[in-house]
Amino acid sequence: MASPKAPGQGALFAFEGGEGAGKSTQITRVADTLRAQGWQVCNTREPGGTVLGEAIRAVLMADHDVPMPAMSELLLMFAARAAHLAQVIEPALADGQIVLCDRFTDASYAYQGAARGLGHESVATLERLVQGERRPDGVLLLDLPVVVGAARAAARGKGNRFDSEAQSFHDTVRQTYLERAAEAPTRYQVIDADQPAETVAEAIVSRINHWLGS
Repeated sequence: MASPKAPGQGALFAFEGGEGAGKSTQITRVADTLRAQGWQVCNTREPGGTVLGEAIRAVLMADHDVPMPAMSELLLMFAARAAHLAQVIEPALADGQIVLCDRFTDASYAYQGAARGLGHESVATLERLVQGERRPDGVLLLDLPVVVGAARAAARGKGNRFDSEAQSFHDTVRQTYLERAAEAPTRYQVIDADQPAETVAEAIVSRINHWLGS
């Protein structure tokens, strides 16, 4: 890939993984390292990243008196994603920045498509409609056993309704991520997230630099 400093040559890297995988921590570490290397970096998250996206995130993460229908959840995710792409991701890419995104569409395939049972095609249809040809240039899958991730999430003390799902739900999420990574090994990098944070960050930076050709 050409240097993302040139206009129109930005790069989008998605950080994926189950609850407690350390995505937010790693994005902060990796962004600092890449900036020190001279890159312009935009770090952001999904759902969120915009005023509208953060408002939708609050709805998605909160507990409600009745379960949220799976299709409502999926549509809200893509409503937030549409704003995120239009207002943050595409402008940053056009400016030649590296975009580090805490979750992207792989999460929709894992959580809503597989774990919620909506199926691959429901997500794929919205992906085509909302994103057009836009896909991540690389996906960093921070993988660790579900029980380890659950313990980490509990230790954070800031649970949401996804944290409280049954282990079978999170097992499905993890398996779906791993299957997607296996199907496109040049675009995905599976990182063992059950390691010291410094070790994980080094592995991520190494892979991103490889993808960037630097």
